[in-house]
Amino acid sequence: MTRSRPGRANLESVAAAAGVSRATVSRVVNGWASVAPELRERVERAIAELGYVPNQAARSLVTQRADAVALVVAEPDPRVFGDPYFSGIVRGVSTELLSAGVQVVLLMAQSDEELSGIERYLRTAPLDGVLLVSEHSSNDPIPAAMIEAGMPLVIGGRPMQPGLDVPSVDNDNVGGARVATEHLVARGCRRVGTVAGPIDMAAGVDRLEGVRLALGGDLPADRVEHGAFTQASGEEATRRLLDRVPDLDGLFVASDLMALGALRALRLAGRRVPDDVAVVGFDDIPLASATEPPLTTARQQTVLQGRTMARMLLARARPDLRLREAPEVPDVTPDRVVLPVELVVRDSA
Repeated sequence: MTRSRPGRANLESVAAAAGVSRATVSRVVNGWASVAPELRERVERAIAELGYVPNQAARSLVTQRADAVALVVAEPDPRVFGDPYFSGIVRGVSTELLSAGVQVVLLMAQSDEELSGIERYLRTAPLDGVLLVSEHSSNDPIPAAMIEAGMPLVIGGRPMQPGLDVPSVDNDNVGGARVATEHLVARGCRRVGTVAGPIDMAAGVDRLEGVRLALGGDLPADRVEHGAFTQASGEEATRRLLDRVPDLDGLFVASDLMALGALRALRLAGRRVPDDVAVVGFDDIPLASATEPPLTTARQQTVLQGRTMARMLLARARPDLRLREAPEVPDVTPDRVVLPVELVVRDSA
């Protein structure tokens, strides 16, 4: 059998090479089960020999499947590529989707205008579903738009919009922050403060709630500062906190990146960690064990979160797919899955 030049093979040439009809080739390409094994083998051999690549748009019209899922991240590029949280989500999502033969389309929005443009694209794009992470407010247009368009959607994190009936996969942000703060109290800290996350994000709100629960609701307003889940914002927030509460002896920081900034601010202020101020972060990013001193932190499972999100979406959008066994991934039948968070104790607290 002679190999055709790349890009020139079509259904007719595959059919001629395999000695079958064009319709039989189409059924094999589109995954129909009603093709005899011997014919299927001949067609697949011809496809491999000729280097035939199906037209995805035409195939989608026949199968009503796009074999593609959009991963939407409402964050600027530097945050997406600089924060290990997002790399873990992308890795987990890609692991599950690609093993199922489904492509990942990564979309990032740096402004409300860009988010609106993505929303318009998602309404008509050839997609099997949408994964949304880093939802920033109850005004995010994407969830309502996807529900209206009948597009399957899974949110990473707790949905911000009250009453929004959308499947989601979250980490136990409240419980993790509570355990982390209780650890500070248990080691003798009496003036505990926090660098909390943004109040327009569920993770920021929930981790602050965990601190309050651990302190029995006794969290004065002057012991709370907010950052943007970045190292620079963590350093600036810690400086402001120390200006107001110079005798601070315990600090829960709502992300490890912000904790890196907090450690620098404390060092520049002449405060020793943990002797003067004990510090606990949240995430357990790779750098957490390499800080000076190594950072005590609440470990969340971002790769597992991404994998669970992907499987949850495929279970709803593509029930025809047979997913590989993954006993480590929780049951995705419920519409809300909350992954456990554990405290990793190191030298900072």
